Amino acid sequence: MEKTSKAIEDYLEALLMLEEKKALLDVSSVALLMKVSMSAASQMMHELKELGYVEKEPYSDVRLTESGRKLAAEVYNRHKVLCSYLISIGVSSATAEEDCCQIEHVISEETFSAIERQLKK
Repeated sequence: MEKTSKAIEDYLEALLMLEEKKALLDVSSVALLMKVSMSAASQMMHELKELGYVEKEPYSDVRLTESGRKLAAEVYNRHKVLCSYLISIGVSSATAEEDCCQIEHVISEETFSAIERQLKK
């Protein structure tokens, strides 16, 4: 997985989650999901556009580019796997959700792969 900031990964993951729910991919939906201000979400959408992760025209919805979707899917997969693993070892679902949101950004490929293999057993 390419190295990006936690914030970029979180926003891309949020966009993918909204897309999967068939929700509008607009700045207000992202801001609501991320629990940030509209201006913070708007600023990040501009940054994501500059990085080539999203396409967005003024006053229109956001669309993930191929590279944005790929990175978002990688982060979201890590999130789901880590959350499942934490729940499987007895962590409450609420705590697992909170913890995996942090862990997904810093865990090594080796450790993540080992967790993924363990879950498949």
